[in-house]
Amino acid sequence: MSQNSIVLVVSVTIFNNDKVLIIKENKPKAVGKWNFPSGRIEYGEDILYSARREVKEETGLDVKLTGTTGVYNFISGTNDQVIMFHFTGEVTGGSVNLEEDEITGYKWIRLKDLLTYEDEDLREHGAIRQIIDNLLDGNSHSIKMYNEQLPTKWELSE
Repeated sequence: MSQNSIVLVVSVTIFNNDKVLIIKENKPKAVGKWNFPSGRIEYGEDILYSARREVKEETGLDVKLTGTTGVYNFISGTNDQVIMFHFTGEVTGGSVNLEEDEITGYKWIRLKDLLTYEDEDLREHGAIRQIIDNLLDGNSHSIKMYNEQLPTKWELSE
């Protein structure tokens, strides 16, 4: 197996009362697959900022990050090594406005109901199932374990 690259990704489970938001993707290799809002961390970008940005871009919602279920490491369907930082959050503003080219639908669903989905219906089902198990088992950690990105030497000199 050849390694294409290492990809850093953020993912967010957004809670609203007893339900979570899932999105239906329209990305290559993930057409019609359900996922939590997620995406790549851009070069130089703070991880926490990246998580909020990805949610806003894909869903139109503003979120406050409230915790983390941890870091997940897997080989993706495109043969990339993915290191995914997963967070939990709650809506603080905005309204659902999907990124139409990449997202074709959404649902608010009870977390335990995601267990009934078939593997082929979920993007990177192994990681999603680990996240669901961690959330259902209460294995979430404080968001404080992540430190905000330090300013660069150029920002300090301004």
